[in-house]
Amino acid sequence: MRMDMLDWSGDILALVAQEASALVDLLCKQNSGVLDRIIALVEPKTLDQIQSLTNNRDRVSAIVDYFKNSDQKLCIWFLSTVCQYCDNIPFLLETTLVSIAGYTSGKSCSALFFYHLQSYTDALKSMIMQKHESVAQAVVKNIHLEDTWVYLRHKNPPRGKDRSIQPQATLDNHEGEESEHKVSVESLLKTTSRVVMLLGQAGSGKTLLVHCLGRDWAEGSFPSIHLLFLLEFRQLNLISRNLSLKELLFLFYPASGDIEEQSDAVFAFILSNPEKVCFIFDGYDEFRGKLTHPEKLESIMDPNKPLPMIDLLSGLCSRKFLPDCTVLVTCRPRDVTDMFGSPGFITCELQGFDRLGVKEYAEQYFHKKGEELKKKAVNLLMDNRHLLSMSHVPGLCHICCVCIDHLFSSDGSDLQLPTSLTQIYMQILLAFLKRIDGGVVSGTSPLQRYRTKIVEISLLALKGLEESTIVFMDTDVSPELQDFGVKSGILTIVKRTHEDGSSGYGFTFMHLKMQEFLAALHLMTNQNITESQLKKKLNLKTRWTTKIDPKSIFTDSLHLYVCGLAAEACTSNLVQFKGTEGATAWVQKRQAAVRNFLLGLAGSTSQTGPKIVELCRCAHETQDAKLARAIGSRPQFELRNIRLNAVDMDSLAFVTAAADQNVCLDIGGCSVDLDCLEILPSFKNVDHLIFRSRKYDDKFAEALCGILSQLQALRQLDFISGGLTDVGAAKLARALKDCPHITHLNVSDNSLKDEGIREIAETLSRLPNISSVLMGKNSISTDGILTLIEIMAACTSVQEVHVEYVDLLILLLVQNNFPIYLKCISVFKRVYMLYVFSEHSHSVSENGVDMDGVVMLASALCNQKNLRRVDASENGKKKLVILFDTSRRHNSRQLTANETGIHVHKKLGLTQSDVKPVYMTKLCKQLVKCENLLDIEFSHLKLSNESVEKLMLILPEMSSLQLLNLSHVDLSTNGALLLIRSLADCQRVTAVELRHQAEAFIKFVPEKAEAAICKLTEYKLCKSNVEKLSRILENCPHLSELDLSHNLLRDEGVKCFVDYLPKLKISSSVSLNGNRMTQVGALHLVDSMNTCEKVIAVEVSLGVEDQSLIKFVQEHVNGKTLPRIHVRECSFEVIHLKKLVEILNRCPRLLTLELSSNSLHSQGLFSLLDSLVELSTIQTVKLRNNGLSSEQIEYFVKQFSSCHQHRGFRIEEPWLTGNAVVSLIAKCLNLQPHIKEIRVSHASINIITEGNSSLSSTFVFDDCDIDGQHLAPLTLPFQKCHALQDLRFSQLRVDRNSADFFSAVIPFLQNLRNLTLDLKGADEDVLEKLAEALPNTPTFESLSLSQFVLGDRGAAVLGRALQSVPNLKSINLYQCSGWTAARGRDLVRGLVQCVLLAEIRLDSVVLDEEGITILAQGFSHLASLRRLSLNNIRVVTSETFVNGTGILCLLTSFKDFRQMEEIELESWRMGDGGTYELVKYIPSWTELVKLSLSDNNVTDQAGEKLLGALSHCRVLQKLELSKNRLGQACAAKLAQVLPLLPQLTELSLSENQFGPHGSLALCEGLMSMNALKILQKHTVNQYLVGVASSLKHCPSIEDISLSWNGCGDSLAQTLAEILPLCTKLKRLDLEANNITTAGATVIAKCLPSCPSIEVIRLWRNPIAKEDENLKDQRLNFSSF
Repeated sequence: MRMDMLDWSGDILALVAQEASALVDLLCKQNSGVLDRIIALVEPKTLDQIQSLTNNRDRVSAIVDYFKNSDQKLCIWFLSTVCQYCDNIPFLLETTLVSIAGYTSGKSCSALFFYHLQSYTDALKSMIMQKHESVAQAVVKNIHLEDTWVYLRHKNPPRGKDRSIQPQATLDNHEGEESEHKVSVESLLKTTSRVVMLLGQAGSGKTLLVHCLGRDWAEGSFPSIHLLFLLEFRQLNLISRNLSLKELLFLFYPASGDIEEQSDAVFAFILSNPEKVCFIFDGYDEFRGKLTHPEKLESIMDPNKPLPMIDLLSGLCSRKFLPDCTVLVTCRPRDVTDMFGSPGFITCELQGFDRLGVKEYAEQYFHKKGEELKKKAVNLLMDNRHLLSMSHVPGLCHICCVCIDHLFSSDGSDLQLPTSLTQIYMQILLAFLKRIDGGVVSGTSPLQRYRTKIVEISLLALKGLEESTIVFMDTDVSPELQDFGVKSGILTIVKRTHEDGSSGYGFTFMHLKMQEFLAALHLMTNQNITESQLKKKLNLKTRWTTKIDPKSIFTDSLHLYVCGLAAEACTSNLVQFKGTEGATAWVQKRQAAVRNFLLGLAGSTSQTGPKIVELCRCAHETQDAKLARAIGSRPQFELRNIRLNAVDMDSLAFVTAAADQNVCLDIGGCSVDLDCLEILPSFKNVDHLIFRSRKYDDKFAEALCGILSQLQALRQLDFISGGLTDVGAAKLARALKDCPHITHLNVSDNSLKDEGIREIAETLSRLPNISSVLMGKNSISTDGILTLIEIMAACTSVQEVHVEYVDLLILLLVQNNFPIYLKCISVFKRVYMLYVFSEHSHSVSENGVDMDGVVMLASALCNQKNLRRVDASENGKKKLVILFDTSRRHNSRQLTANETGIHVHKKLGLTQSDVKPVYMTKLCKQLVKCENLLDIEFSHLKLSNESVEKLMLILPEMSSLQLLNLSHVDLSTNGALLLIRSLADCQRVTAVELRHQAEAFIKFVPEKAEAAICKLTEYKLCKSNVEKLSRILENCPHLSELDLSHNLLRDEGVKCFVDYLPKLKISSSVSLNGNRMTQVGALHLVDSMNTCEKVIAVEVSLGVEDQSLIKFVQEHVNGKTLPRIHVRECSFEVIHLKKLVEILNRCPRLLTLELSSNSLHSQGLFSLLDSLVELSTIQTVKLRNNGLSSEQIEYFVKQFSSCHQHRGFRIEEPWLTGNAVVSLIAKCLNLQPHIKEIRVSHASINIITEGNSSLSSTFVFDDCDIDGQHLAPLTLPFQKCHALQDLRFSQLRVDRNSADFFSAVIPFLQNLRNLTLDLKGADEDVLEKLAEALPNTPTFESLSLSQFVLGDRGAAVLGRALQSVPNLKSINLYQCSGWTAARGRDLVRGLVQCVLLAEIRLDSVVLDEEGITILAQGFSHLASLRRLSLNNIRVVTSETFVNGTGILCLLTSFKDFRQMEEIELESWRMGDGGTYELVKYIPSWTELVKLSLSDNNVTDQAGEKLLGALSHCRVLQKLELSKNRLGQACAAKLAQVLPLLPQLTELSLSENQFGPHGSLALCEGLMSMNALKILQKHTVNQYLVGVASSLKHCPSIEDISLSWNGCGDSLAQTLAEILPLCTKLKRLDLEANNITTAGATVIAKCLPSCPSIEVIRLWRNPIAKEDENLKDQRLNFSSF
């Protein structure tokens, strides 16, 4: 009841009588001191009577009765005392009392104040109740908060248990696991002054529950909370301006009456009583921003200060203002991390329905449908495992009920139940469409009848997801679509609050899941969506988050619905929806594309547990057995630290049931509801079940025991690192009696004592197949150990029991005579003793071990978990070293997932031995059994062909073998060919490299190799060997590279190989270096271009290098590559040249012919030139350093150009410079009028001719030692080139003659478009002549003048000249100088008149303040500007520059740029102020491809804003931020932004201050940079090893610069590991580090596996470059 403004005089006693009961309740809760103060007011006679009462409540009641019967003055005194000294006065009572007494809690307050407060509170409750009524309209089941449960999460410290051994760290949780306990939702607000994060997956009921909390508050359930504000993030998204806390609250919950006075009173109460205020923020996952980390906020924030919405909310959640208020935030689990710094912060997760809850909800839903239908529907839901598993989520439970209701109401008795969530939503869509027709069934499918509207609404759904929009304005939705959406129930009308406080209406989808489903429908049915775009939507979601992760978008199920629509069950609906001719084929193709993409993911071995679960979800949605089988083929499903719900378990069951093999299910640290365990019997092929977490206690074990006997395939059970006690062990032991197939049991690291161990041990005799029991790291006593031994003595089937008690462990093993240790020679006893007591490796050499002993050691290596390596020499007689892994000494010896994975290698080394065939067979048969990754080193052995044959027979069966090292093995040629056969026999072989009696090895990959390399070098191969080798290689379908260098093949062997070449399936290249062939052999190689259609290039050199290479067409390479023949240093005679021409004449393809250093003499030269002209297949000819004269070149040009077709040639001779090359070009132009392109550069000329004379021409002269005096012969020929459009001169030495030349030529070039002049020594006179000659034709659009010393006159002349070329689109004045600031104004004034400019490059320009103003004003008219370079701009008024006004003036003028693609502002020193100004405009430059802000004094704070803005520039390719002050925070932000820039190819971060943590963050960002080609990071930083390691994730990287970092050999070691993976890397700069000779040697050794690398710079490193290991020519130790 709202309190009226009354005069209480004369009515106070009546009021006290009215509130007597409330006063008694209040006073009973106070301490004795408060009562003593009140009793002091009572008269002595009455006081004695009151104190005689023994019951406290009776005394308090007597006190209140006394005052309500006293006079008015004493009553007011009593009420004042109550107000001043009582705690936790209920709000309504306090308001009433203060209005009478005039005081509250010792603070002066007026009755008017509390009138406003009470009025607002009543209005607030009314608004909260209205919100609840709106949300709860369609609620089927009443919500009782005291019976609705959430799980509180707690971080547990690592267990101690008084043990020196730390618990095993296999849960990926280094700070202790999370534990949970259950509390009611109601309790979340019972305790105030804390931040509560309420988590729950979409559809779990978070929104409904918080509105119910608001309802209960309004009804008085939370008396300690006086004001409660419930805000929705989806509404907060609509606020773009800064708001204060007060403005925010009264925007959504406005004051009434005298608004300003009431709002002031309420906000004053909030500030002074924050502990009585609660804020509820619903739907953080829908928020477009991410809350700011507390460390980045001010320590104390002003609630009256307008702030961005993110900072305002972050301040509340981080307790930066109103520190004692209560905050509750709802969110999905994926979008929150423990980022709030408040000590009162807690996380709880909302749980869905259990089985009983599903049934109750379904009964409520069908309550009004009739008893028969209700019973039928409920039974159907409860009996269908798929529907039931989905119904554990309340929202999905409702959807399932709607679906069943729709299916029952449809015609037809054959009820087809949906088997996936997508199919359910398809039925929901049909049900909604049915509403429009009023339930009337027509002959046309609803999908066809409403196709247009569904297309429109699905497009709206997808647009919303892509733009993170969940509330659509009415302007976003057409009136027709509004009507359709609301009538069908797909859209819901919502009230929107605008920034100005006005209200409006918008639309949302009935649920986010429906929006995602419709978006998926659009993706699957819209023909404008390409398959590549579709596949980008199929990214698997992870459920792991870190504090530096970018907040995910609010959708997380789109990919599931896309997969679900790819199911065959959805084909008919999609075809109906398409409704076009050929729809069936198109839909099936689209569905197949999705399933094939998922099949590709199924083969990946790098998926983490959460992504595996998501992949299973996808497979379950497709209901595709083939896909499920592919996913289920993995031997182990390792799931860590995520919540597994019923749908997840159902999906895993679907996949594992489809597998062709047994699988291991390893669940660690995952939250699993006990009801979910009921799904485990559906896991048909799970033979190994692992549970590891403290969450799994006796209750969990009890639930597990209930279904254990139903797991028919189960053979191994691990219940480890858990909370199992003797109670749970007893139940587990009883359940195991019904599991006779169990072979392995592991209950290590629990809380078992002697009784629990005894219970399990006694059960083992009932298990006939049990072979291994592990019980380590429990609380077992010595007596318990002895009891265990006694029990085990009677159990003959047990092979091993592991209890953490070392002395008795040895006794146990010896007493039971385990055969693996004691049946062999005496060394094995010593070996096992070494395992128990040793720490590292031990030598047991010279113990009389022979090959039998080596075979037994090989067996132990495979079977003994902790035995890692065995090294033996001379058949075991001499050296014998055994290495154990003691790090797992105190852990369970059962193989774990990590031990069977890539992290554990085992190695057998056998050197200096003669392995006979019989022992090779024995040895290999033992090694086949190894389940770990295995390396075998057979070095310095003597192997007969028979031994090699035995090895090859078993090699394909060694599935774990990674490397077979055969270095320095005495092997015959036939033996080597046998090893080559492994390429055909074993599909896992990825490389065979055999060098005679030198380094040799065979490499393997885990699965089928996509490509393989074969290198057989330094053997003497005769013709028969070549034939045998070729026949072997015929059976190798995936051969990529073949190297047969230095095998003395000679001409005969080469001819034999070339004849076999068409039969070989080689995808990349064949190398035949150093095989001593003659010109005849070279011609055989050239002829392979005709005999093998896959050959794309042949390179032959018979010089000192003796190199020969054949390259093949790359199927995966885009674009057409012209076949090429390159013959170098072959000294061909006339007969060879004729043969060459014959070969070329037979070539069926257009090709490029290159002849280099062949000393072509006049005798055969002219004949060759004539022949080349006649060959129509020769499109391009390159003649390099063949000793051609000017006359011969002229003759060739004349003959070559006589045929009117597109042809090109390049001639390179050392004399082609200066006047000689100019004269030659002039003659060529006179001889050939159809020259399309001429390029002269570095003693070479390139000419392209074209039959069509109307085509445009390009002439380029680049650094060819030409002076101005040489240009005269070109004047007349150039004047005749009317088609010339592009004219470029660079590095031209200028004099008066050159000015005359350009003045005479340029006016004749009426079609000239581009003029580029890079002139040395150009002065003002030259420039003036050039300026006068500039064409003012409409076609002229690009001018580049580099290195001009313009001077004042030149600048003025150029400025005037620019005004006469209004069509100019590009101007470049790179490194032009010499003018004063005054004349600079003239230049800029003329430049800005060219309003069509798209590109401006004014690097190093000199301007004053007026010039800056002119330039800034001019920019506002250059709407077409796309590329702008203003590097090193110099402002003569230094004070203006320092103060930044000039810079800010320029930057402000950028606001009109809308099409910016490139912008370079290096060395502006703009600081944070300039950066903040630039950040305003960057988000609108969505086409930006290059940004250079080096040397701008940008700090961490501004850098973060800059990077945030760049996240909008999705096509950015080059980013240069070197020489700034960027630090750790910026690196973290960069790691978040880099994945959003998929096209970034160049990244420069040199000379910043990232530090170790920044470098680590940068590593994470680099892992997603698939397109990155160039990386520069120079700084004094020794933490780049991680950065270097992350580069293996950048497959396109071409240039890496890590110079001046002070890094040592650790960096070199890391680079050696990753360089072979960087297959496109060309340049690596390591200048000025601390890499030693040893580090350089490591890099050098990896270079043979790095063919793409051209140079590695190692200058300024402490390296002995004369070292024999550093002879590779690509290692560069110089300064250039």
